[in-house]
Amino acid sequence: MSVEALKGPPPNCGLCPRLVNFRRDNKKAHGEWFNGAVPAFGPATAKILVVGLAPGLQGANRTGRPFTGDYAGDLLYPTLLKFGLAQGTYGAEADDGLTLTGCRITNAVRCVPPQNKPTPEEQRTCRSFLVAEIAALTNVKAILALGHIGHDAVITTMGLRKVQFPFAHGAQHRLRDNLLLADSYHCSRYNVNTGVLTTAMFEDVVKKLVKTIDQ
Repeated sequence: MSVEALKGPPPNCGLCPRLVNFRRDNKKAHGEWFNGAVPAFGPATAKILVVGLAPGLQGANRTGRPFTGDYAGDLLYPTLLKFGLAQGTYGAEADDGLTLTGCRITNAVRCVPPQNKPTPEEQRTCRSFLVAEIAALTNVKAILALGHIGHDAVITTMGLRKVQFPFAHGAQHRLRDNLLLADSYHCSRYNVNTGVLTTAMFEDVVKKLVKTIDQ
C-alpha cells in the first residue's frame, strides 16, 4: 500500500489552470474556506471506495472533506451510517467527529469546478490520482460510483471500454480482478428534489452492495 498514492494531489495543485483560477477567486471572496484540492476521506483499509464527481463549491471546497456541508452529504452520510460503514454523527462540518469505517470517499476531480462541471481535459488530468488510489487500496472489493461521470471515470481508470459497462442506477458490474462496480444516481439536490433519486432508491443500492461484498 502506497502512502504517497493515498495522499492525492497537494491542496495547492496547479495542474488545471481554469480550476486554479477559480480556487483563487474563491479564496479572495472566502479566505476562511479550504479552497484547495480536496483529499479523500476514510481509512486505507476500506473495502468500498465511493467515487463522486467533484467538490461542491459550498460543500467540500469550503470544509475540505468530500460531500461535507452540501446537500449531497445529507443523503450520503446518513446512509453510510445506517449500513455500518461509518460511525458518529454527521454534522456537515469536517470536525463533526464522524469517521468512516468500511468505506473511503474520493472524487474523480479533486478541485471545485465552475458550475460544478469539470471539462473533459480536467477529468483526464486528475485521473492519475484515481488510478494511483485504486491501485493502493489493496483491500477494496467494490466501488460505488455516484453519477454517470463518476462511473465513466472508474471504467476509464480501469482501462476498460465504457460500452461494455453501461451506467444504470442500481446496476452492478464485475470488472477485472473481480472488483465490483455499483452505480447510483448522484445524490445531488437536483436529483433528490426532482425525484430522480429517492432516499429509498439510494439506500437500496448501498444495502445491496454491502450484502454482495459480505457474501
